Amino acid sequence: MSKGYAWTVFALGFGLLLSDYMSRQVLNAVFPMLKAEWLLSDAALGSLSGIVALAVGVLTFPMSLMADRWGRVRSLLLAATLWSLATLGCAVSASYGEMFVGRLFVGIGEAAYGSVGIAVVLSIFPVTLRATLSGAFIAGGAFGSVLGVALGGAVAQAAGWRWAFAAMGIFGLVLAAVYGVVVKESRLAPHGRPSGSDDAEAHGRLRTHLPRLFSSVSVISAYVGSGLQLFIAGALLSWLPSFFNRYYHMAPAKAGGAAGAFAMIIGLGMIFGGVASDRISSTAPIRKWAVAAGCSVGALLLLTLAFQLPSGPAQLLALAVGCLLSAGSAGPAAAMVANLTPASIAATAFATLTLANSLLGLAPGPAVTGALADRFGLLGALRLVPLVAVLATLAFLVGRHWYERDLHRLADLSTKAETMHPSQVPS
Repeated sequence: MSKGYAWTVFALGFGLLLSDYMSRQVLNAVFPMLKAEWLLSDAALGSLSGIVALAVGVLTFPMSLMADRWGRVRSLLLAATLWSLATLGCAVSASYGEMFVGRLFVGIGEAAYGSVGIAVVLSIFPVTLRATLSGAFIAGGAFGSVLGVALGGAVAQAAGWRWAFAAMGIFGLVLAAVYGVVVKESRLAPHGRPSGSDDAEAHGRLRTHLPRLFSSVSVISAYVGSGLQLFIAGALLSWLPSFFNRYYHMAPAKAGGAAGAFAMIIGLGMIFGGVASDRISSTAPIRKWAVAAGCSVGALLLLTLAFQLPSGPAQLLALAVGCLLSAGSAGPAAAMVANLTPASIAATAFATLTLANSLLGLAPGPAVTGALADRFGLLGALRLVPLVAVLATLAFLVGRHWYERDLHRLADLSTKAETMHPSQVPS
């Protein structure tokens, strides 16, 4: 495969991830409008955001496993079409219940995209770029959040909140059509899928490798640490538009633009975290854990400081640096998962990571923050959110302790599994 085509696949995959998060996060830009029109509590608003991540978490594993077996490109096209149509459905919702159902189907459509998309990208680039590409690809979520919140707020203020959803849905359908024309399964795997006895052998090896998704302390620590850390990023992405609306008295469009700028900082932090991880760990891979733990501790300190300060430049500066570090562990965590699991189940491994990110972080982050806001006020809730970084740091430190011995043990198991005939694989 040429470098040009590989980067084209990356660009289109990144574009679909933008659409994914634009459809997911446009809701946050119109929180004030929905709250006023339907008289919703913060907990109800948070549930509209959290249901998407919950659906992603519950369904990502089985859908990614199917994609590993039946074709990743077709799976990506189906996913993009479904979440775009569901976003158009949100545009015509007449009540909270209808909006909730539409958001549920957005989550169903997005369920396997992140894990399958990153598996496609990592399969066509060198291993030495794993953390950088993982961080950059995952950062597409933050950049999509920027566009979803900023553009959604502007469109909503100009034409109403329904057109904000409609614009995101139409963009996703157009991009899915382009992806289907340009990206072909045959060009990603020129020799095609195995058939006959080769397919049986591949299935046998798949069954052999699946237990390795949870077979080591270090890979479980990567799942848990990544998910807990994204609790903070998920809460910030969902509630910063409302924070600026309530405490800086900004109109929805301006609040969306301000929150979009901070979402961009979160995305840049994902990229910088991946780049720093690859550079620092070039001679000692175990240093990836130190980068992840350092991002967690830095986010804890700076975000705690930010939400204790009064509104003004000092608060915004502390918030900006805290946002930069809040998701910096995403790239290193994804790279560690890739190192600790076989390439034959890459999409399923990243689905497991997505499951952890969703169920531990992106789903409960917005919902729990909304519930806390109903009780303590939004500012009080945001003061509690950074404390989750304490648990994330502990998980990364545990993973670092076990990492090298797990790598050696799993390498031995992989060698034995590759020499087994499918008939010898336990069912």
